Amino acid sequence: MMNAEIIGVGSELLLGQIANTNAQYLSKKLAELGINVYYHTVVGDNAQRLKEVIATAQTRAELIIFTGGLGPTKDDLTKETIASVLGVELTTNAEALESIEAYFKQSNRVMTPNNKKQAIVLEGSAVLPNDYGMAPGMGLTVEGKHYMLFPGPPKELYPMYESYGQEFLAQKLELKESIESRVLRFFGIGESQLETEIEDLLDAQTNPTIAPLAGDGEVTLRLTAKHANAAEAQRMLDEVEKTISERVGEYLYGYEATSLHNELVKELTAQGLTIASAESLTGGLFSERLTTVSGSGEAVKGSLVAYHYEIKQNILGVSEHTLNQYGAVSEQCAAEMAQRIQQLYKTDIGIGFTGVAGPSKQEGHPVGTVHIGVAYKDQAPQVYSLQLSGSRQGIRSRTVNYGCHYVLKMIKN
Repeated sequence: MMNAEIIGVGSELLLGQIANTNAQYLSKKLAELGINVYYHTVVGDNAQRLKEVIATAQTRAELIIFTGGLGPTKDDLTKETIASVLGVELTTNAEALESIEAYFKQSNRVMTPNNKKQAIVLEGSAVLPNDYGMAPGMGLTVEGKHYMLFPGPPKELYPMYESYGQEFLAQKLELKESIESRVLRFFGIGESQLETEIEDLLDAQTNPTIAPLAGDGEVTLRLTAKHANAAEAQRMLDEVEKTISERVGEYLYGYEATSLHNELVKELTAQGLTIASAESLTGGLFSERLTTVSGSGEAVKGSLVAYHYEIKQNILGVSEHTLNQYGAVSEQCAAEMAQRIQQLYKTDIGIGFTGVAGPSKQEGHPVGTVHIGVAYKDQAPQVYSLQLSGSRQGIRSRTVNYGCHYVLKMIKN
């Protein structure tokens, strides 16, 4: 197993002007290769501090990856500093320079002299072409340690890693196995509960490996298998997924980079069902999420933001008795909202959201009180009540996720 450290170079990272998404991306990719990332480090555009960071990384990692600091300006000093630390020369790469010159010519811009700096690379390094920018990446090995340099912009780094960086690492690791991965997405179960349910699998994992990851109110498991035969690696993934599903399959809703709203639209469309929403605390967020999915027009007929009492009563049709007797934040109101929107829009499914997103109590109910009503065909409306925590936007977002989850479970059963 190889241990790695990822070093982000750039004062803008320390100032909070941009998030270090490169480290997150690379950690995921390295995990797929079985490389352990033990440290993320961020350092500003300062040569001395970068030297100190490199010296520390050399004591605890076999692979050191740098992101950023490869541009044309004076504060872009990553490769110059690394060259000094490693005692290697810098040289101009002809192919990189030609690519940079072609970029300026195609864009009808004048190339300033300092842009030639981007074609300078560490002597003896494997040059990683930049298909979406100018500064190339690099990979080299010195005294048994591997160093990789990538440009900072994610739109350049991601494809560079996929097309060239991963191959460099595979050669260094002498990988002769096929590495196959699969992401399982769960909702309605917390990270700690999920890990408890599969604790023995996590403790005994070797190949395939199981990596839990918490997200925005949901949990994912990344399964990774290695085998000389890709089909056999997939069979290994099938086997471990089957074992996991036997324990927590009721919470599994999709794979890879999907989402609850994407899966809901897919299932609604597959079954030829239509849906409409009546939204109070979510303010149209449910319908907004669904309509971002291509082809959602077949399933989503519309929505009504019924924020005020008058709209709930006079437009949506929630009874005055319900509002006076139980209040807008109630199971009864959620049920009526779902049923009325179903009738009003003539859909198979109506869903109603009401509750308290914050920042203060409403009708005596604490922040995070949520009621979701679902009316399905001619069945009596079902109401799901929650007590959520977090920010106003977080409560609204998680409420929408729960709404998608409840409808999915209902129409799949």
